[in-house]
Amino acid sequence: MGVVGAGILGLAVARRLVQRYPGARVTVLEKEDRPAAHQTGHNSGVAHAGLYYAPGSLKATLCRRGVGLLKDYCADRGLPYEECGKVVVARDARELAALDEIERRAAANGVPGLRRLTGGGLREIEPHAAGVAALHSPTTAIVDFPAVARAFADDVRDGGGDVRFGFEVVRLRRAGGRVVAASPREELVFDRLVVCAGLQSDRVARLAGDARGPAIVPFRGEYYRLVPARDELVRGLIYPVPDPRYPFLGVHFTRRVGGGVDIGPNAVLALAREGYRRRDVRPAELWETLRWPGSRRLARRHWRTGLKELYGSAVKRAFVAEARGFVPELAAADVVPAPAGVRAQAVDLDGSLVDDFRIGLLGPVVTVRNAPSPAATSSLAIAEHVVERLET
Repeated sequence: MGVVGAGILGLAVARRLVQRYPGARVTVLEKEDRPAAHQTGHNSGVAHAGLYYAPGSLKATLCRRGVGLLKDYCADRGLPYEECGKVVVARDARELAALDEIERRAAANGVPGLRRLTGGGLREIEPHAAGVAALHSPTTAIVDFPAVARAFADDVRDGGGDVRFGFEVVRLRRAGGRVVAASPREELVFDRLVVCAGLQSDRVARLAGDARGPAIVPFRGEYYRLVPARDELVRGLIYPVPDPRYPFLGVHFTRRVGGGVDIGPNAVLALAREGYRRRDVRPAELWETLRWPGSRRLARRHWRTGLKELYGSAVKRAFVAEARGFVPELAAADVVPAPAGVRAQAVDLDGSLVDDFRIGLLGPVVTVRNAPSPAATSSLAIAEHVVERLET
């Protein structure tokens, strides 16, 4: 059995396979020279409690199960897992109805310890935050996801599996009920294959015979970081009430397990699938993004928001002004640039942003076509779900 991709999700799936099938040969194929090289190694490090997701959706059910499994795993392996808590802040009365909806969803999803706060109650938890109301999720945590991914890789090897770095899958073909995965230099044969290729997931899925859509449109998420002298402005996690039209959560404040507080991310179109810097441009990949009909329909529908995001990306004071709506004491001098990430956002042909996890089955191949946040939080539960699909 094989898995394409050594991010946290691919490694979690491989780990589940070696547990489910002791003695089976399980191989993870990764084009980079290390695990967690892309989305897993560039995310905000938040273990989500399950506040936002539509009750009954895969995101809701797998996040709630996954966060419990992740907490236990980190405790068992001695990995950092800090329940610093999170507040979702309504800045004014116009956001109260949306906050009510988040509270309803969180309650339906069984999020523990959730508490509604007044503006005064908010300041008891986050003294420097401003808002008319908030939801407090005390069990939302921060974690070191690259460390978790490395531990998963160790588990795969300990279970008799293999993690092959430098193996870029460029072709897939069926052969007598099996799947042949080819790099530029060699071929490997599997009876079952799971595609967890993140930013390349649609491309690899198409190699397996899957449909063109949804296509991955890469969005770069840029961050600033509080200078150490101003870390006291934030105790835990401060989030906005998200715009329900988008699967992005908006600019927020995130304390990191290694120290420091990040502010972000925004969401701007990346000019390469792995375009972590503004100067990272791959014309062929950009053209591929732009000629996907869903991308053009998305741009026509949301161009005003896109321009606002671009302005915040180009102008530091605009980015900081957005964040200052939640922490009024914040000044431009309080922040410095921090590393960016790229989100693999699936977009359907009609231009809609795919919100829920999307997992498909093509005979002996399972394709994970959309697994953005909270996929890292949910990875152990997604792995259970994927292996169940593989057995159908």
